[in-house]
Amino acid sequence: MIAGLRDFEGGRISQRELHALHRSAIQDTIERFEATGSPVITDGEQAKHSFATYAIYGLETLAPDGVPISFADGHIRILPRVTAGPFRYKTPADVYLDIARPYAHVPLKQAVSSASALSLLYPQDGIRDYSRQQYLQAVVVELEGEIRRCLHKGAHVVQMDFTEARLSIRLDPTRRLLESFVDLNNLVLERFSVDERQRIGVHTCPGADRHSTHSAEVDYAELLPSLFELRAMNFYVQLASEPDRERVLKLIRTHAKDGQRIFVGVIDPLDPRVETPEDVSERVLQAAQYIPVDRLGTTDDCGFAPFSDDTSRTRETAFAKIRARVAGTALASRRLGLD
Repeated sequence: MIAGLRDFEGGRISQRELHALHRSAIQDTIERFEATGSPVITDGEQAKHSFATYAIYGLETLAPDGVPISFADGHIRILPRVTAGPFRYKTPADVYLDIARPYAHVPLKQAVSSASALSLLYPQDGIRDYSRQQYLQAVVVELEGEIRRCLHKGAHVVQMDFTEARLSIRLDPTRRLLESFVDLNNLVLERFSVDERQRIGVHTCPGADRHSTHSAEVDYAELLPSLFELRAMNFYVQLASEPDRERVLKLIRTHAKDGQRIFVGVIDPLDPRVETPEDVSERVLQAAQYIPVDRLGTTDDCGFAPFSDDTSRTRETAFAKIRARVAGTALASRRLGLD
């Protein structure tokens, strides 16, 4: 896939040939994912150029010199910059769901970018004849439509990726940026009914790219009170790589709202070691001391390769870790007397 994308961008293969590679990778991912026994799977975002900017990849109204995101190991990701309006998605997430569904035999979770992440693409010096408010209104409309179509097409859950939440505190310790992010994302979530929001979730992590993070040093105590103000009902929380998991679980117990379901991270994608089912089980049992089991689920801390050029993890390692998550969750379930 990585080689194919480079060949496409270099003009060596056609769009049709790239799409064929996408479908092959998606089919392989789904077959491997289903083989792990996971009751809900994804397509691995195989056809996305980036988890954050997939919907706008290829737009002509973008420049490459937007906001830089620095990681702990020194490497930098640079977001694109919107150069003109009106803003519209080029490839929304339901397109990827359409591709994946024919291959899947179990429910599919579909990831989408957040409105707050896309807000970072508007330049600080503005765009002539296209205000920031116009841009944000368009983002909200596009994201609402994207989520609605995913739900209508049968996505088990739509997960809004909110990795910029923790990063925002690093950028602005006053948390005013974080609060603006929460308010903007709630403008989207509040457009959905209570029943619809049962199938909408939010994921948070400190990033996971090329063996590094962008905001792991930010204290969860600064984030979680605001995070649970989001009007979603499912929360996917990076936890496996936290140095003090128990402290974070206590914070979750304090700040999570009634009815919100918490999927705790039990797999660390950045750790080259493959966790054992016993490792996972112990992490689940610890979480069950603080989160009611009827509101407790498990997940991976973050994606295994959120950008299309990330080669820091192999497919074999990724699926070995997923198998451990599934087996360890089942083991913990038996120990909790749920089977």
